[in-house]
Amino acid sequence: MTRDRSPHGHRRRGRKALIAASLTALSLTASGCVVVHGEREVLPATSKAEAAKALEKFTDAYNAADKAFDSSLDADYITGALADIDEARLTAGHANSPGGNSGHQPLKLSDAEFTIPKKAGWPRWFVADTAANKGGSARWLFVFTRSDLSEPFQVAYLTLVAPDSLPEFELDEDGWAEAVPTGSADLSVPPRELSEQYATYLKSGGSTFADGVHTSDWRATRTRQASKPGLARQYIDEPLTSGDYAPLALRTADGGALVFFTTRHFEKQTAAAGASVPAPGKDVQSLTKGEVKQSLTLEFVSNEVALDPKRGSGNGQVSLLGRIQGLTAAQGD
Repeated sequence: MTRDRSPHGHRRRGRKALIAASLTALSLTASGCVVVHGEREVLPATSKAEAAKALEKFTDAYNAADKAFDSSLDADYITGALADIDEARLTAGHANSPGGNSGHQPLKLSDAEFTIPKKAGWPRWFVADTAANKGGSARWLFVFTRSDLSEPFQVAYLTLVAPDSLPEFELDEDGWAEAVPTGSADLSVPPRELSEQYATYLKSGGSTFADGVHTSDWRATRTRQASKPGLARQYIDEPLTSGDYAPLALRTADGGALVFFTTRHFEKQTAAAGASVPAPGKDVQSLTKGEVKQSLTLEFVSNEVALDPKRGSGNGQVSLLGRIQGLTAAQGD
């Protein structure tokens, strides 16, 4: 069953590549071939039928990759932060269980709602909001994107959020959503600045973000861990903002925006003299380069979804609704 918020109802060339394309699309109509300049024409990103098909293709590929612990099986259908997280997870799984995932449980998605923006230029993208057989009652938010009609839609962002935390979106008379420019000055924080602002907040605090699990609580947890006797922990947080990691934003009915963005995080664990770093688990070991003697540096990629209020409304604080983080590399010294 699907419900659509529209009336009608990339390929990542190498996981480390960053795609920033502005290409001309060819649209075939019943009357013949019509050239549509995708960088100028304001068009819906896709249709309900194509969005539903993209979700189905992703789910099939994701399940195949998870069952076999083989990242090549879903490489065509993921990009950006999710690709980094998923590839590392599958690499670790394969290293420890080369015969496949004996605990595989297929991901089953249902009750899909599609929010499809009408916009000019590439990338074209849309949001799928679904229920799932995992994650309890949380809604699974997928952002599908592509930079050319010849490429399949790929999932760049995946976050889980509480069902009652999702906003109403601004829709035009035909039911299409509005994509917010990343430099928009009518929001509390322009979407293209959210990643850097979040990294700064995690280091220094401040009032940009509302208190919550992914903001004040996470900072407090890291502070407690950093002061544990015998093991020093240092944290570095970096923005990721270009290419496949570029933020994407949808206008909400109250004039704000729902923004998806990415960050990178490092945690260095250093043992005191005469002590040793706690032995990492098998999955961490499989992603670790070098020998863990006195320190271990963990690298994570995180993708977030946030409510960015209209400038001048309320207290102006950005609320983090969800965050998924995954270990992508480690270094022993």
